[in-house]
Amino acid sequence: FKENRKDDIWLVDFYAPWCGHCKKLEPVWNEVGIEMKNMGSPVKVGKMDATSFSSIASEFGVRGYPTIKLLKGDLAYNYRGPRTKDDIVEFANRVAGPLIRPLPSQHMFEHVQKRHRVLFVYVGGESPLKEKYIEVASELIVYTYFFSASEDVLPEYVTLPELPAVVVFKDGTYFVYDEYEDGDLSSWINRERFQGYLNVDGFTLYELGDTGKLVAIAVIDDKNSSVEHTRLKTIIQEVARDYRDHFHRDFQFGHMDGNDYINSLLMDDLTIPTIVVLNTSNQQYFLPDRHIENTEDMVQFINNILDGTAEAQGGDGLLQRIKRIIYDAKSTVVSVFKSSPLLGCFLFGLPLGVISIMCYGICTADTDGGVDEHEAAKKENGDRELTDEGSEEEQDEEKNGKYTELSDGELKQKDVMEKKKD
Repeated sequence: FKENRKDDIWLVDFYAPWCGHCKKLEPVWNEVGIEMKNMGSPVKVGKMDATSFSSIASEFGVRGYPTIKLLKGDLAYNYRGPRTKDDIVEFANRVAGPLIRPLPSQHMFEHVQKRHRVLFVYVGGESPLKEKYIEVASELIVYTYFFSASEDVLPEYVTLPELPAVVVFKDGTYFVYDEYEDGDLSSWINRERFQGYLNVDGFTLYELGDTGKLVAIAVIDDKNSSVEHTRLKTIIQEVARDYRDHFHRDFQFGHMDGNDYINSLLMDDLTIPTIVVLNTSNQQYFLPDRHIENTEDMVQFINNILDGTAEAQGGDGLLQRIKRIIYDAKSTVVSVFKSSPLLGCFLFGLPLGVISIMCYGICTADTDGGVDEHEAAKKENGDRELTDEGSEEEQDEEKNGKYTELSDGELKQKDVMEKKKD
């Protein structure tokens, strides 16, 4: 595979046999292979055990499992989308094809525009802007399609200030890239590859982190058709549509169904319906200090965030990180016990039991050892006294021996001292 892979385009799943997510992907991956074969796609689909072929996995920069990559010549493109058959097949077809797809007629343009909610088009001939456009396409083809067309192919309502130009079609209208106002082309395309208003989920929120925008979300229950839920969603939609020129460079708008994900993200229990603004770059968030009644209140809230008067909560400081560790640990324990109480008792009860037994053993061993050591010391001292003093007969003999060695004067002095002592 390593020697011949450049002869073909490969879509490869790098997996580990023990990985639960890999096992979950396996049936989907089989469907992807069948779909690509039935379509007559030139892309070959395969999978590789990254634990058995670690050198190849390392060569392609595999850091986690499963990792999906499309290998095209010397390039390797990471797939970062939802792990569904349709999304993976769409990714493979997009990346395997040409970087820039020409639109030769108005009919073709209309057909492509119906299929894509966001459409990037380069208009004009050869230029430094086109070279930059191709360079950006090679980087961002993993996210979106890139097209080129002549000016007469575009709809009649499109008016371009000058050529060449890069145009994005979305939200029922179009926007022209302006280098002086929009900055780097790559950053502009990365920001504009989303619609102005989205149905936000966890994956979309992760992707929005690359745009550098703040994300204003109405957290609601889609199944709840009450006035309050509908009203907050409508307010966000109106701000996204009517105030695009004011906020589109700094804000992304949308709604999220349910508060489970947002609660885990904020480590707080938000009551729905509500509105929250997230800064995905530093994990800060903003909550309105008063009830949002209408569009004007929402616009005021956004302006307060932009001018720094709104209070930011959360963040990625040391205390927040410690809080995150505690929260994640608590959530894990609770989820385990909710899903399987017996498994939870086994996973957490067994280690606690072992630790308790060890602690008891250590404490008991110290106590017994102290008593034994004390008794041994007493015994040793007693033996030492007997050894040093000896029997009474030995002591008398020792005294007699000493007396014979002493002079008469010394004997008299010794007798006097002993009498005094008696």
